[in-house]
Amino acid sequence: MPELPEVEVVRRGLERWVAHRTVDAVEVLHPRAVRRHLAGGEDFARRLTGHRIGVPSRRGKYMWLPLEDAGQAVLAHLGMSGQLLVQPHATPDEKHLRVRVRFDDDLGTELRFVDQRTFGGLSLHPTDAEGLPDVIAHIARDPLDPLFDDEAFHQALRRRRTTVKRALLDQSLISGVGNIYADEALWRARVHYERPTAGFTRPRTAELLGHVRDVMTAALDVGGTSFDSLYVNVNGESGYFDRSLDAYGRKGLPCRRCGTPMRRRPWMNRSSYFCPRCQRPPRAG
Repeated sequence: MPELPEVEVVRRGLERWVAHRTVDAVEVLHPRAVRRHLAGGEDFARRLTGHRIGVPSRRGKYMWLPLEDAGQAVLAHLGMSGQLLVQPHATPDEKHLRVRVRFDDDLGTELRFVDQRTFGGLSLHPTDAEGLPDVIAHIARDPLDPLFDDEAFHQALRRRRTTVKRALLDQSLISGVGNIYADEALWRARVHYERPTAGFTRPRTAELLGHVRDVMTAALDVGGTSFDSLYVNVNGESGYFDRSLDAYGRKGLPCRRCGTPMRRRPWMNRSSYFCPRCQRPPRAG
C-alpha cells in the first residue's frame, strides 16, 4: 500500500488538475471499485454528479476529495495497486479502468480510477466540522501535519508498552508511516525495530521523529517510492526514492554507514531490514 509520500504526491497532482471542477458524469465500470459505498455504484454516480470538487486533502495514507457545500467527500483508498490518473478524453481506456469521472468544462481531461488488483476503491462519506470523512476520524495526524503534537506522541509512545516499529505503524498513534519508511527512519536513528518504546526519552523520541520527517520529505522531493508500475502519480509517472533507500530491500548489501551486510527478518507478515551492527537488538530480559 502506498505510504504518506506517495499519497501526498497524488494529492498534489489532483489539487492541480481536479480541484474546483464540477462533475458532469460518473461511470462505474467495476462494482468492487465502489464496494465501500454501500448504496452501490448507481447511487455513488448520482450523488457525485453536479458537485464541485474542493481542494483534495490527506491524513496519513488516506486521501479524499471534498464536495464543496455538500458536507461529504469522496474517500480514495488506493490499496495495493490503485491509481488516480488525469487523462485526456481521447486516451484509450486502461485495461483495469474501474471508475471514470468527467467534468463540465472544456479542459479536455477526466479523472480515472485504475486498479489492477481491485483492493482499493472510492466511496462517499459525510464529513465532520474539520472536513474529515467520518470513517477515518480515528486516524492520528501524520508527522508532516503542522498540528502534529510531538509531546503527545512521546507520552503515548511510552504508555503503549510495545516495540518501536509496531508503534510507528500504528495509525491511531501516528499516521502515514508504513513498512518502508519505518525501516528507513529506524536505520537513520540507529534503532532496532524491536526496541521497547517504554524506555524512550524525549530526546530519543525527537530524534526518531526528525528522521521520520526527513525520510518522508526526501521521498516527496523525488515523487515517492516505486518498485513497479503500480504506483504512479496522476500523470502516470513513477517515483524514484527506491534508488535512495538505505535499509529497505537491501538484504546482503553493505550498510551505507558501516559496511556490515544488511539483514532481513520476517516481521508481522512483512519484512524488517536493518544493520546488525548499527541497530543492535535489545538485550533479552
